[in-house]
Amino acid sequence: MENKPLQQGAIITFVAYLLWGIFPIYWKFLDNVPAGEVLAHRIVWSLVFMIFLVLATGNWRHLMETVQLLKKDRKKALAIITASIVISINWFLFIFSVQHGHVLQASLGYYINPLISILLAVFVLKEKTTKGQVLSFILAGIGVLYLTLSYGVFPWISLLLAMSFGFYGLIKKTINLHAMYGLTIETLVVAPIALLYLIFIPSEGSFTFSPLFASDNLLLIGGGIVTAVPLLLFAAGAKRIPLAMVGFLQYVAPTIMFFLGVFLYNETFTVHHMITFALIWIALIIYMASIYRDAPRARNKAKNEKA
Repeated sequence: MENKPLQQGAIITFVAYLLWGIFPIYWKFLDNVPAGEVLAHRIVWSLVFMIFLVLATGNWRHLMETVQLLKKDRKKALAIITASIVISINWFLFIFSVQHGHVLQASLGYYINPLISILLAVFVLKEKTTKGQVLSFILAGIGVLYLTLSYGVFPWISLLLAMSFGFYGLIKKTINLHAMYGLTIETLVVAPIALLYLIFIPSEGSFTFSPLFASDNLLLIGGGIVTAVPLLLFAAGAKRIPLAMVGFLQYVAPTIMFFLGVFLYNETFTVHHMITFALIWIALIIYMASIYRDAPRARNKAKNEKA
């Protein structure tokens, strides 16, 4: 059962990406609310949900202990502040792209992101790759590059989405905080800015106190829950598996977004998309085959090292 943590991590991370894949459906319901306002509510209600979760699970003392440790470790404190800023940028860009009919652009961004994660895994964390994995990375890279060039314009939304979440994944991998405490502190860091925005920036009247349970209110409040759950799953799963695997599993989310953009929201689907889609899924098959083939060898190596 040496690979049980790896298997659990892969499943948890897969579910996180599955939820992220269907996110456009949720945020589309709020396309009448400015993206900045949605982001501010998303941050505030995520913090409220996380505090409730910490209290409900009896972990308030552990959260405070984590805060005290961060005060003593400036490097980790700076990392968590950076993570909170980076993920806030990512949230805003995603909401903006969905609201303005660019679900395929968001999909492209999350197709590029695994390549960013792979590069970070190799050059920062010094993770090793097999020949089959290298081939799959090359095929996926060709597919992403082809689709990027076929747009004919610089896909800044896609690239910023990819880079922001790639670096967020790296920080979460290296900071090694409990998922619940990490997300609570991350939202706490940016919550004051979000509250100031909601207080001083004129709103479109989307959030009302009468009636309190209006549809937009419920969606904005629920945004905290739908934000926190997959992030908790991602943080818990990503720590148990290599960053390169985290990056490649992320193809689940953009594939779902891809289908939503084409079939649900009727965005333009060209032969360029088809070619890219085919290349990426061929790469995924090669990658998974490589993992499956090398698994027995990895288990035997681990046994020999323990012996």
